[in-house]
Amino acid sequence: MSRVLPPLAAALAVAGLWQLVAVRDPYLLPTLPAVAAALADDPRGYALAAATTAGEALAGLAVGVAGGLLVAVGVSESPLARRAVLPLAVVATVTPVVAVAPALVVALGFGPAPKVVVTALITFFPVLVGTAAGLRAAPADALAVLASVRATRWEVLWWLRLPASLPYVTAALRVVFPLSLVGAVVAELVAAGSARGLGTVISIASSNAALPQVYAAVVCLAVLGLALLGAAVALERRVLGWQGSQSQPRRGR
Repeated sequence: MSRVLPPLAAALAVAGLWQLVAVRDPYLLPTLPAVAAALADDPRGYALAAATTAGEALAGLAVGVAGGLLVAVGVSESPLARRAVLPLAVVATVTPVVAVAPALVVALGFGPAPKVVVTALITFFPVLVGTAAGLRAAPADALAVLASVRATRWEVLWWLRLPASLPYVTAALRVVFPLSLVGAVVAELVAAGSARGLGTVISIASSNAALPQVYAAVVCLAVLGLALLGAAVALERRVLGWQGSQSQPRRGR
């Protein structure tokens, strides 16, 4: 109960404040029953839009995570690659993705491709930085032991550097899993095209001043974000569970 009651009380307080503001100023916020009614009026439409956005987010997430992992391994093993690639990665990160999205639409069309690319760009850099930091965090004494037995660079990477980087990688994944939704929605808002995702629903509803529909789509995004965060946490516990088991003191017989 100590874990459930505080967030439940906070959620009820936010809902009460929301309802109070919505009743006093309906042009600022829709009432919660109006949002629920918007979801109930077209549940299939919101489900299809959520599935579209989730598909774009997961595809871009897979590309961004795979690219970040591969580039991180490359820059950790080659100082020349690190000096050449990291400045370009920083430039790509500080460049606003919203400014690049229209150009991607011109180059890739109005399908899901630009949404996937934008999501991949947003998720790539946190994975690159986290993995590169983890690969450099291998214990020096363990590196000395492997050097004494003349382990190859591949063996050092596989048996020491990659396991040492797992806490950093999973921490980066906890960031980029929900962040992938941001990339997909931003791309849908900038270049809606033919894909009817939640970003497109928000864009159309806001242009029609339909606030209940806008916040109904936001609720769907919140649910998707919580699901992705839960998946990242579950993956982290699965990957790092052995550390917790090793840290537990052994009981005497």
